[in-house]
Amino acid sequence: MKKIIKEINKLRKDRNAIILAHNYQLPEVQDVADYRGDSLELSRIAASTSASVVVFCGVHFMAETASILCPDKKVLIPDARAGCPMANMITPEDLIELKARHPKAVTVGYVNTSAAVKAELDICCTSTNAVDLILKLKHKDEIIFIPDKYLADYVSKKTGRRLISWDGYCPTHVKILPEDIIRQIRAHPQAKVLVHPECTPEVILLADEVLSTGKMYKYVKDSSAKEFIIGTEVGIIYRLKCDNPSKSFYPASELAVCPNMKKINLEKVLWSLEDLKEEVKVPEDIRKKAIRPIEKMLSM
Repeated sequence: MKKIIKEINKLRKDRNAIILAHNYQLPEVQDVADYRGDSLELSRIAASTSASVVVFCGVHFMAETASILCPDKKVLIPDARAGCPMANMITPEDLIELKARHPKAVTVGYVNTSAAVKAELDICCTSTNAVDLILKLKHKDEIIFIPDKYLADYVSKKTGRRLISWDGYCPTHVKILPEDIIRQIRAHPQAKVLVHPECTPEVILLADEVLSTGKMYKYVKDSSAKEFIIGTEVGIIYRLKCDNPSKSFYPASELAVCPNMKKINLEKVLWSLEDLKEEVKVPEDIRKKAIRPIEKMLSM
C-alpha cells in the first residue's frame, strides 16, 4: 500500500491533480485525498483551485457536478460504474413530463441528480440548504421537489409547504430502521442521535438532529457530547473518529453501506492518474443549462 500511495503522490504532483473524496469513501481513499466533504462542497473546492486534473472519488453525478463547475479541468472518476441509484430514479424525460403536468410550479432538484436532469431544473438544492431554500419560495404556489421523497417529506414538515415530490429514495438510507435507532439508544442512552434527511420519516422522528454529512461533522466537532449514534452511510464514521478521537461513534445500522461508494480503492485512484481515465465531461449545451440552477441556489 505504501508503494501505491508513493506513486499516487508522485503522479498527483506531475499531473497537477487534486484528489477529492466524499465522506462515504473507504478509509484509505479518504486518507490519500486532498479534500474530503459533501459532493457540492468538493466540486466548489475543485473550481477554486489551480489544479488541471480532478480525481473525484465519489459517485457519477458528483463527478458530473465537478465537470459543470470546472469546464476547463479534466475530471476523472476512478470507477465509471460507481453510480447513484437515487439519481438514476429520475430521467430528464420524467421531469419534463412532471413539469408539463404542473406548468406553474417552480422546479427544485436535489444535487443528487444527473447533469441532464439538472439542466431541466429551476433551482438546485442540497440536504443542508433545502429547508431554507423552500422557505424563500413562499411566493410560489406550487413547488416540484425531486428526486428524494424522504427529503421532500422532511422539508415539507419543516416548512409547512406541500411539495410535489418524486418517488425516489436512497437505498442505503432506507436500510436504517426505527428499531435500529431504538436498539442503539438502549445500548448508549447518553448518545446524541444524528440522522441524515434521506432517512425515512419514522427514523427522523427518533433523531436529536437531522443533518447532512457536512453538518454532522461540524455538529460533532462543536458538541460537548461524547457519544453519537450516526444514522447515515457508515463511511463517515472513519472521518468522525479520526478528527474526534476522544468521542465515540455507533452506526445506527451496519447495513447502511453504499456499494457504489465502496467501488473506488487506492489502485483505481492510481490507475486513474496513470491513464487519465475515466473522464467525466458534461456536454457544453447541457453544462450551460445545468449550471443555472446551481448558480440560482448559490445566489439565494
